[in-house]
Amino acid sequence: MSKYYITVNPHGGTKKGPKILSEVLPIFESKNAEVTIIETEYAGHAKDLAMDVDMTDYDGFCCIGGDGTMHEAINGLLKRKDKKRFPLGLITGGTGNSFMRDMNCKDPLDATERILSGKKRFIDILECNSNGDVYYSFNLVGWGMPTDINNLAEKLRWLGTQRYNVATLIEVMRNRKRFAELKIDDETVSDDFAFIIACNTIHVGKGMKMAPKAILDDGLVDLIIVPKVSRLKLLTLFPKLFTGDHIDSPDLEYKQVNNFSIKPNVNNKLNVDGELLGITPVSVKVLEKEIEILI
Repeated sequence: MSKYYITVNPHGGTKKGPKILSEVLPIFESKNAEVTIIETEYAGHAKDLAMDVDMTDYDGFCCIGGDGTMHEAINGLLKRKDKKRFPLGLITGGTGNSFMRDMNCKDPLDATERILSGKKRFIDILECNSNGDVYYSFNLVGWGMPTDINNLAEKLRWLGTQRYNVATLIEVMRNRKRFAELKIDDETVSDDFAFIIACNTIHVGKGMKMAPKAILDDGLVDLIIVPKVSRLKLLTLFPKLFTGDHIDSPDLEYKQVNNFSIKPNVNNKLNVDGELLGITPVSVKVLEKEIEILI
């Protein structure tokens, strides 16, 4: 008999966690799988659980949620004092679900069936050293305009879902200077950048196909580098992020690398897996096939 933890947030987001749990439990039961359900009680609780939970006799640590929940579980797992590793499973229940889009698995019932199939795979992780603090990313590490858009959108929550569109227009019109030193391997480039995003997954946010060439276990991170361009070019570029056509633009560079660092003239916040975490300067390296997932 297999045995799994399942975490669920009874209050987060659209509060659909408990409903999904009620839908997937019969699937676990039909496979004679034993489950231990833990309701998360605060932001970061999934991380604390993955960091401390006793995994003796358990086959996996599963979470109902999205990219934020997966980020918490991975960071908890990789910061365990006992260094114990165990497979992670994600049951689709978030908002953006970038990771599960890459897995072509947006349905929670399908995700549960995959977890119980026993199939596993290893994926790369990005180790992000942010001015001395270490974060682990499975999705993206971003700096520049998209991070500023997220930051501004948080202050415009009263606008509802339109806050991201409004924040994008404001930041494009600002088109502020972002001078930085970008180092890739032994090559250093100093420039005024619009943004730099490192992706381990193809998708980011709510369906943006930011890194169409990304592979989860190739030992490389896909780096999208956009030097400062005109407001009109930025407005033209942003819609293409949803189709992946932006990588054909002469206004950006698309590189697949093992490590890089960003050192701006003025330090700024970072976007790590959709969360505003840490601050520059930042150095990022790929940890190849670092964690195992149930999928």
